[in-house]
Amino acid sequence: MTANLQVYLLDPQKYSPETIAVAFAKTSRSPESFKVIADELNDAKSAEFNEKWVVGYGHSSVAEHAVLHIAVENISRLAVECLESNRLASYTEKSTRYQTWNADAFFIPENLGNPTLRQEYTETCQKLLATYLSFMPLVSDTIKKKFPSAADESASAYERRVRSMTSDACRFLLPASSLANVGMTINARALEHAITKLLSSPLREVREVGKNIKACAVEQVPTLLKYANSDDYLECAEEKFRFTEPTIREASDWCRLIKSDPDAENRVLAACLYRFNNISYEQAIRQIENFTLDEKKRFANNLFECENRHLDPLRELEHAVVTIEMTVDQGAFYEIKRHRMMTLTSQRLTADLGYDIPRIIETAGLTDEYRECMEMAKKTYQDIAKIDLDLAAYVIPNAYNRGFIVTSNLRSLLHFIKLRSAANAHFSVRRVAQQLSSELRKAFPVFAPYFVPEMRETAAEIESEFFFQL
Repeated sequence: MTANLQVYLLDPQKYSPETIAVAFAKTSRSPESFKVIADELNDAKSAEFNEKWVVGYGHSSVAEHAVLHIAVENISRLAVECLESNRLASYTEKSTRYQTWNADAFFIPENLGNPTLRQEYTETCQKLLATYLSFMPLVSDTIKKKFPSAADESASAYERRVRSMTSDACRFLLPASSLANVGMTINARALEHAITKLLSSPLREVREVGKNIKACAVEQVPTLLKYANSDDYLECAEEKFRFTEPTIREASDWCRLIKSDPDAENRVLAACLYRFNNISYEQAIRQIENFTLDEKKRFANNLFECENRHLDPLRELEHAVVTIEMTVDQGAFYEIKRHRMMTLTSQRLTADLGYDIPRIIETAGLTDEYRECMEMAKKTYQDIAKIDLDLAAYVIPNAYNRGFIVTSNLRSLLHFIKLRSAANAHFSVRRVAQQLSSELRKAFPVFAPYFVPEMRETAAEIESEFFFQL
């Protein structure tokens, strides 16, 4: 007799996360339904199972079934960056585009013990946030004069557009110390790794966040997180890789492809052949290599022709991987890092790479005060950096540039370009999407027609329209 299909939820209000994890784990050895298994369990039995199989035998995948929703409030954006560096989780945080920061909404490190530096730090953060707040109505008025409402645009829609454009410009003043709230959904296995990273941070605030997350989470998953502790390996890595002699950064293009596989297109198309035909991969590669460029382009169209706005191309596109080096403002970096299907290596947030000035700030006649804020932040950064480079980063505003490299596959980058080149994307990250599109289309001529951005503009046009200084 054929059993009937059953699909249902294990109610997290009825079963604890650890019990749900064990119920799913036991199905590999029990013929009973998940409900029967779960009803036979209690917290003590679940803890005993996890102690034996997850902790004792290292069957860590069991912990992936225990999912937690963690709310973290009043955390600096610098600490949020550390928290969100954990790839296997989902995050939603306070937006710089849709909310306004209060004048005192910034973090003051407890271990900034020098009274003179502490006062300088506090005054700099206060100046940045006060200027941010004073700029908002002035920039808004300038935008309304420069960009009147469209004939078919409602008053409320126009106000939302003006508000978004105002925040997009004024957010350049927000320091990394600005406080935010973030919600995180994560499974216990990934959370154990996340807590280890947080507890190993050089920043005391981040370590405190790690301690508090662990204390909160162990109430629901006591066994699965009991060994989440700091890691000496993570703590000492910088010592082993930092040069003892002072180094100077060489000038380079702000966004450039530094590594790509010249055979990547062949390998992607061969993978498609391999998937749908009973041939070896070597046969598939030989067949693709015998194609002319035009034949490859026609064949590549099969990979994309069914694509629409809500449908990604086949995963075989992930066989092509590239590495990009970028230097962009911290605000843009902050948005880029949210795309977690990539490996991102960032340099420290510093005042060493200069800062950007939005053109609307210049149009509003606010450039001098803006520069004054940036120079004040730079001086405070340099003063604090003499004793602690990590603490000094808190005072850096979004306007300052940051260097990083990204390694990602073409499928993820296609998603990034489509999303971040749209009209409603921030102009800083639209500039990145446009330049990245240009770089990829040059490197991959067969796939070039499909890496076209949403907006028909160039990075240079965005720079001219939206930036007074880069």
